[in-house]
Amino acid sequence: MTEKLGKIEKPEAKQFESGRKLYFVPLIYCGVDPPTDFHEIYLKYWKQVEQHVGDMELKLGNIDRIYHELVPEGGNSGCESIKELSQESYQIIKLRLDKGASLEVLENIELLTEFMDWSKCLAAGLQNQQVFTTVYESYNQSSKKRNQHIAGQIDTTLKADETAILLMREGHQVQFPQDIQIFYISPPALDEIKRWLRDQK
Repeated sequence: MTEKLGKIEKPEAKQFESGRKLYFVPLIYCGVDPPTDFHEIYLKYWKQVEQHVGDMELKLGNIDRIYHELVPEGGNSGCESIKELSQESYQIIKLRLDKGASLEVLENIELLTEFMDWSKCLAAGLQNQQVFTTVYESYNQSSKKRNQHIAGQIDTTLKADETAILLMREGHQVQFPQDIQIFYISPPALDEIKRWLRDQK
């Protein structure tokens, strides 16, 4: 006799209303003069991100705090930096700022520049194994310190029952505080972008 499987119910928004919440948006950059087909998917991705975040806000309330990688400033100066980095993520952020959200400082400038410099060293195509090992270990150490700082900034600034959005590249390895509920924003166009990038290889 076969046993009837129970129906899996979709969790109700009410159970997420209390506690700290963080919407994680994978940050995608498009570069200068991207191929037309990639640019179309890229624009579709950001349109879908806005739709998903907007839907979450309708269910769980407005966003209180905004965090953006590579930006060691908050307020207006941080907003201008984001505008230079990515017009698309800037538009997502601007809508939330207009509703009363605040842009928080996420990065420490010293840790960020150290991490970026070691990244450039790794990308230089090192030939000596000893040099490569030294650079790689230094890169890992700087990445760990940066991630710890980012987690600490979020933990310090995101208050009880507040909601935040974090725009950051995937693969970051930041360990978020356990009491923060993480909502991964993954619209269909993200898979299209990953397939496009795989095809290029």
